[in-house]
Amino acid sequence: MTSMPRPGKMVLPALLAALAVGLPLSAAPVASAEQRADRTAYASVTGSATFVLPYYPDDDVRSFSFDAHAVPYSRPLPEIPTGLPTDARGTVTISHHSAERNITYTSEGRVDCLVTGPHTATLTAIITKVSPGGPDNVGKRLGFSVYAGGKDKGHSDDRVGFSWNGVNLLPSGDAVPEEAPVGTCMAPAAYAPVTKGGYTVRHAELPPMPKR
Repeated sequence: MTSMPRPGKMVLPALLAALAVGLPLSAAPVASAEQRADRTAYASVTGSATFVLPYYPDDDVRSFSFDAHAVPYSRPLPEIPTGLPTDARGTVTISHHSAERNITYTSEGRVDCLVTGPHTATLTAIITKVSPGGPDNVGKRLGFSVYAGGKDKGHSDDRVGFSWNGVNLLPSGDAVPEEAPVGTCMAPAAYAPVTKGGYTVRHAELPPMPKR
């Protein structure tokens, strides 16, 4: 009496034969490169946190909130009709409570640029609104940097940086240094430790130039 082959002995030769001739092993559709590109994840920075200045300890309370998302090649410029790979949209909110003046003011900005690396990001925003008592920054571009230190409790390893308070000056001889203009995506390293809250940086490589 001839014995029946075990299932394992039947499946293995069929599997090897399929691999040898390049046959699909299932009927599931395989996404094309264009379909995968349509689902490309763009960079983003989100979250809110309070931080302290390491070089000027005081009783002030400062916080930044970011909701910034990359939208590559969405802002045409003169001689650059495609826009830039760092184009972005979203909002920045700044809150600063001055203990000396006993006042809290807020500023809101429109994000115009975002670039990321693993765990890091720099972004810029044009200030659109400042509450009473705040600096006259409407229409000015400010720079921000973020370091997302991890998902530990409280995001205590996160850090931020920003382009004012003496970190973006233009020394010139004996003259009093002036604050330098901020270009798109320009910000110092994230030097200020977060004390409460945290940020999430979603890194994505800058996309290639669009085809004309």
